[in-house]
Amino acid sequence: MKTLKTNIYFKISIIFIIGLLLLIPTSMIKSLIREREFTQKNAIREVSSKWGKEQTISGPYISVPYYKYIKQYSKKDSSNKIVKIKEYIHFLPTDLTINGKIFPERRYRSIYEIVVYNSKLNISGVFDKMKFSDFDIPLQNIQFNKAIISVGISDLRGIEKQVILNWNNNKSLFNPGTITNDIIQSGINVKVPLTNDDNSSYKFSFDLDLKGSQMLYFTPVGEITNVNITSAWNNPSFNGAFLPDSRNVSNTGFTANWNILHLNRNYPQKWIGSNRNTNSSAFGVDLKLPVDNYQKSMRSIKYAILFIAFTFMVLFFVEVLNGIFIHPIQYILIGIALLVFYTLLLSISEYLNYYITFAISTFATLLLIVGYVKAILKSNKLSMLIGGILFILYTFIFIIIQLQDYALLIGSIGIFIILGMLMYFSRKIDWYNLKLGEK
Repeated sequence: MKTLKTNIYFKISIIFIIGLLLLIPTSMIKSLIREREFTQKNAIREVSSKWGKEQTISGPYISVPYYKYIKQYSKKDSSNKIVKIKEYIHFLPTDLTINGKIFPERRYRSIYEIVVYNSKLNISGVFDKMKFSDFDIPLQNIQFNKAIISVGISDLRGIEKQVILNWNNNKSLFNPGTITNDIIQSGINVKVPLTNDDNSSYKFSFDLDLKGSQMLYFTPVGEITNVNITSAWNNPSFNGAFLPDSRNVSNTGFTANWNILHLNRNYPQKWIGSNRNTNSSAFGVDLKLPVDNYQKSMRSIKYAILFIAFTFMVLFFVEVLNGIFIHPIQYILIGIALLVFYTLLLSISEYLNYYITFAISTFATLLLIVGYVKAILKSNKLSMLIGGILFILYTFIFIIIQLQDYALLIGSIGIFIILGMLMYFSRKIDWYNLKLGEK
């Protein structure tokens, strides 16, 4: 047993096995982070389902029904019959202007924070020169008296007030639902009077008070689409098919403007049927929370193996260079202490600012490990050395978490430097004639 105790290769094997075994609780902590993140998403979905989900506004557009006649073969009597089928011609506006304000609110479900909003939108524009003659359809087959104007809204529960359409100075109330699912699956509609004059022009406007959660998107259905959005939210994320042409984000909120042409998207201003996907061109704003603690915790625990490996290597070199023996059980306890850091980071970050949480977790872990190492080694110098190395590692990880775009570069350089230092300090060790416990 004494031979095994002083055998360096046996000790290296034990340390290696302990390091591998510590990966099991590491994976358990990763699963815990994913579980807490999933619980947070469930809380967001629960609040959103009662308030209003992410909203995408599609339209408005005009749908005009018409009848076409096709031959249909009948197996019953082996004859061709003429069948009348109803389809829709869809027209998008020539000009579309959306001016809106978003009023965000923070809501809480248990310990989780959710962003919801109220919005006040004014939508206006023009349908100009729709030119029914461009379609090879007899005018008598087109039902001009049954034309409808539709607006797609993702979650109708978010509508707060009756929506009134101003159509060429005539007011009409929108109805819930859609007449046809060619373009949208959920929305509101109202009948509008049309004529068969190809040169007719129709002006429209309506106000929309809409509730939602986290996201508000629009589809650029106008030949020219101009969207102006303002809000007091100071941490927006502009996403979708188009970024704003101009934007201003400050501590007091943001303003953003999009100006999009029909040439910028892959569908025309008018067509028949349902072979167009307008949602692929949606754009808008996400009201992001300032931090996502679970993502940062997950990024930090990816470096757990680095902490364990370098801490164990430092302890091993302390044994080799100072003739001190550290028991495998003590390695296990120090390894567990390193992993407790991540549980502290995860649990406290659900209540406090992430930076404060990181500082508290680091201080608590360093205090625990340094105190334990001091009791083992009976040396203030060595215990402070190990504490200093761990502090550098924690600082290194903290920097990597903040510099997400440069994490790989900084991480690679940092590991290279640390490996170089270990190689430098171990360069004169005679590994073939070395026994643990001997200076």
